[in-house]
Amino acid sequence: MLVDRLLSDREGSAARNFLLSAIFWSIFGMGAGLLAGLEFSFPDLVHNVPQLSMPHLRMWHVNGVAIGWLSMGYIGSMFYMVPSLTKSKLWSEKLGNFTMWSWNLLMVGAFCSLLNGFTEGREYAELGAVLDVMAVVALICVAMNVYMTVVNRKVKKLYVSLWYFLGALFWFPLVYIIGQRTFVALPGLNDAIIGWFYGHNILGMWFTTVGVGMMYYLLPRITNNPLYSHGLSMLGFWGIALFYAPTGTHHILQSPVPEWLKAIAVISSVFLLVPVFTVLTNFFMTMKGKWQMAVTDLALRFTITSSIFYMITCTQGPFQATRWVNWYLHFTQWVVGHAHLALLGTFSFILTASIYYGLPRITGREWHSQGLIRAHYWLKTLGFMLMMSSLTIAGLIQSAGWHHGVPIDLWSIELKPYWILRAISGIMIVLGQVFFAYNAWKSLYGKESAASAAAKVKAQEVGA
Repeated sequence: MLVDRLLSDREGSAARNFLLSAIFWSIFGMGAGLLAGLEFSFPDLVHNVPQLSMPHLRMWHVNGVAIGWLSMGYIGSMFYMVPSLTKSKLWSEKLGNFTMWSWNLLMVGAFCSLLNGFTEGREYAELGAVLDVMAVVALICVAMNVYMTVVNRKVKKLYVSLWYFLGALFWFPLVYIIGQRTFVALPGLNDAIIGWFYGHNILGMWFTTVGVGMMYYLLPRITNNPLYSHGLSMLGFWGIALFYAPTGTHHILQSPVPEWLKAIAVISSVFLLVPVFTVLTNFFMTMKGKWQMAVTDLALRFTITSSIFYMITCTQGPFQATRWVNWYLHFTQWVVGHAHLALLGTFSFILTASIYYGLPRITGREWHSQGLIRAHYWLKTLGFMLMMSSLTIAGLIQSAGWHHGVPIDLWSIELKPYWILRAISGIMIVLGQVFFAYNAWKSLYGKESAASAAAKVKAQEVGA
């Protein structure tokens, strides 16, 4: 029956379908970012198509990447990692697949509404009321599926990744409800405070917590090294829980919000260095004696690269949250570069590693081409580094121009070469993602290789 096919109860099907959906939406989300970046350098590239104007593309780009690519990929990763860590099956594959179809319907609605300019106008919170309700229901379904899987576990001790996953699925639905105008609408500056409580905590209570949990899962599995310190991992988890929530106001330090709120935001941002470096110490010490594996194991290479970008992201963030540095750099391309350092450099890389590691173990089919994986890695890495460096330099030019009172029409001309470099970097990143999608398609739907047939015999369980 069609219902049985759509709501499959086959083990690993929900994880597989979420991961494939994430790859699909990544092409549309990143493609919109590429087109928007090209319009910076070539403003007349698209004529008389309001849906393809820069503001509309930018909203869809953010949501396509954050809600489509990263969030769907995160859920798919949890759906194969949690059963592996609990030694039990996912509580309900049918519920997982129902959630997957619902989330895809949500993304279709976001694609249609955002490109046509229907938005609630908050950063990372542009979706309308109907889509917001769908997102909350989907998150609750995911949380129920994961929590019930943990309740039915066959192991006594909770590995650190489970702490991060369970924490994220407890915090993020609350953060999402508080941060959307559909549920909470306040006047004036209060709305800005709530908006940036959400805008920063979607990073801290969702992308960071799940992403770090995935790193804790992948590094010991790939290297066959035990986790360096369970105590450090717990210190990092509770440090994020304690310090991340109040940091959002550091995005609006130049506004007349209460000074005590600004002070808490800045101090909490600096204190985040504590959990960050406990996490990084754990990662790098777990890698001890196995660094050479990054030459041959491409999933590990993506994981290590993600952890390095995480170190840069979380060192740069507290630095630029301090008042005087924030005053100098805010409202420049530097901040855009920092945002890409987190979402593209750190979290997109760890999700890619998760898919390269997990999809063969879910499906029993090896990747079609190792060469395409290498091409994807270098296009994504070099493209990101070009984007990051060009935006950083452009931001410093902007801030210096404002600081020294140079007229905008003079210093803005100096940004054009860096916008062109940004567009080139976008071409590299999107091309790498197209290689990724093609490789996944050929791996799952192309002619099955002998290696894939042998892998099916070995892959008796999702986390094998």
